[in-house]
Amino acid sequence: MTDRELINFLDIAEKMKCNTRHSWTSTNRKESVAEHSWRLSLMALLLEKEIEGVDFQKIIKMCIIHDLGEAITGDIPSFLKTEEDSKVEENAIIELLETLPEPQKTDMLTLFEEMEQRQTMEAKIYKALDRLEAVIQHNEAPISSWLPLEYELQQTYGWEEAQVHERLSQLRQTAKEDTLQKITYFLERK
Repeated sequence: MTDRELINFLDIAEKMKCNTRHSWTSTNRKESVAEHSWRLSLMALLLEKEIEGVDFQKIIKMCIIHDLGEAITGDIPSFLKTEEDSKVEENAIIELLETLPEPQKTDMLTLFEEMEQRQTMEAKIYKALDRLEAVIQHNEAPISSWLPLEYELQQTYGWEEAQVHERLSQLRQTAKEDTLQKITYFLERK
């Protein structure tokens, strides 16, 4: 990869820092797409020794690239995202990855295809972590940033994906307990 190819790709990826998500941080500011991807990658790194028999290097790569399309499209919250929106984002990431030289292009396109098909344990774990990170972030955000539908969504979002492994199921249960505690605390103070 030439310096120019690397810099051009990074220039587009930089927009992940600029594009915000529906989520808010604990300091009451919008979270960027890049911040979500960074912490998702950190979650995978922290769980590497607790989930055996999978390639965590691959999972971390999935976490790093999973929202690259949002550098172009921006973020649409899961509860508003249509099938068409998902297709636009998928096409954006494919077009972006197509700009890379070999072997990076083939490596990342192959990895992205695996993520999309969600047939391997690595792809399933990445997706579960992606959902879990969003739930944990919402629990950390001020409850005043929650929409009414999120009181229920926080209790169910990512539940099915987390069942892929006992450790992730346990983590999802703990996040749900945190959600219920936050809601209860808020309602008692109302």
